Amino acid sequence: MSQATIDMKTDPFWKRLLGGGSGTIWMATALLFILSPVFAPGSLSYASVVGMLPFAAVLAIASIGQTLVIQQGGLDLSVPGMMAFGAALATGLFQWYGWSTGWAIAAAIILPGVAGLINGIIVTQFRVMSLVVTLGMNAVLLGVVFWLADGIPAGAPGTLADFAKGKAFDIPGVFAIPNAVVIAAVIAVVAGIIVQRTIVGRRLTAVGISEDAARAMGVRTNLYRTLAYAGAGMAYGLAAVLYAGYVTTPPLFYADSYLLATVAAAVLGGTAIGGGRAAMVSSGIAALFLTQLGQLMRAVGLPAPLQLVAQAVVLITVVLMRAVVPMVSQWLREKRSG
Repeated sequence: MSQATIDMKTDPFWKRLLGGGSGTIWMATALLFILSPVFAPGSLSYASVVGMLPFAAVLAIASIGQTLVIQQGGLDLSVPGMMAFGAALATGLFQWYGWSTGWAIAAAIILPGVAGLINGIIVTQFRVMSLVVTLGMNAVLLGVVFWLADGIPAGAPGTLADFAKGKAFDIPGVFAIPNAVVIAAVIAVVAGIIVQRTIVGRRLTAVGISEDAARAMGVRTNLYRTLAYAGAGMAYGLAAVLYAGYVTTPPLFYADSYLLATVAAAVLGGTAIGGGRAAMVSSGIAALFLTQLGQLMRAVGLPAPLQLVAQAVVLITVVLMRAVVPMVSQWLREKRSG
């Protein structure tokens, strides 16, 4: 039995749900928000936070999709194409093809899921590397987006825009919770409960830890890995719908920056890059961390090249903390017991 399997059985459920056994990203996020006003006094103003949170929610939902793929030992490079495809469907089907808002939104979530399903089938049935399959799917979807929109961005339906820009709770000038954040929080918690508490989730984890061992136990490994890719596609589609509604007229190819960000959020959240352990809620917290970090860099006026360097330093620091903090904790426990 692998160490990951043992940890899964011994860790409390709340610990597995929130961080996969690591609270480093939670501490790093709290520290970032504490220090933000020190370096940029206006970075935590009402307008700054309310403007930042919807983008953090979009990244959080997309990161949950990437987490599903990484849990299966893969890496999804089709994120830009998936999200561009979802946004083009949510806006273009309504504006150019006369679809109702509901059907356009449904298509924007389901069709990226179908594209993810195709990714999963090719990866599992034909044993092609996920990097190759998803990179090819990314190119196909970007081509479809250009054909669908004929090179012209479309506007989001008014109902969708009102919802994406709306707030579930708002004390003007003091505090607000945008609707997009509520959706992201619900998705993260539900996904975390499914992964940690349901038979489907446990089988997904088992396949991610060891496909051969899961197959020996009678798990239909190809089915579950394919479902993970399909679920990821639907997550990208939902993230794209919220993005399209919030910005109203999204550029056709806006999602390039989400590729590395989703991978970083998944890894910082505690998901095992080799497969197995998945931390859905912490991936969402990592998305909040990355979004606020980017906003802080812009607020202090760092040039774009230095922003990338600073982000890299912070990311490396957080990853090292994930390794050092458990070692220190173990050393302290051994010292006390000794």
